[in-house]
Amino acid sequence: MVTSTPAHHRSSTAQAAAVGLTVFAAVMLMITGILGFFRGLMAVLEDKVFLTTPNYVFEFDLTTWGWIHLILGIVAIGVSAALFRALTWARVVGIAIASLVVIANFLSIPSYPFWSLTLIALNGFVIWGLCVVRRDDV
Repeated sequence: MVTSTPAHHRSSTAQAAAVGLTVFAAVMLMITGILGFFRGLMAVLEDKVFLTTPNYVFEFDLTTWGWIHLILGIVAIGVSAALFRALTWARVVGIAIASLVVIANFLSIPSYPFWSLTLIALNGFVIWGLCVVRRDDV
């Protein structure tokens, strides 16, 4: 028969792994936030940096997308700072922000394909890192 142990009786290895995954997710979210901020800044200041593709289903103004990436980047940096402090709300908001960044990058693949796919992968790791750990492990 398997019995569950209370949170305060968890092994130090399990707790270290939980803290490690949270720190990993916080670092990755901070990196993607910084990259998103600069990507947004590039789009707002200089539209010629991005590719233009005709006849794409999701056609948006690059300056608008720049502001979206800029704002998401700033929020991601703030949430990652809260994750370093192990605030409970930051885990949920971190998953939400990383999900929004994935969607924004998916929609901007035609403008900057390699970069978009890279940030989608990084944010996938953020979501994984924040979902794997149970709240009572940290």
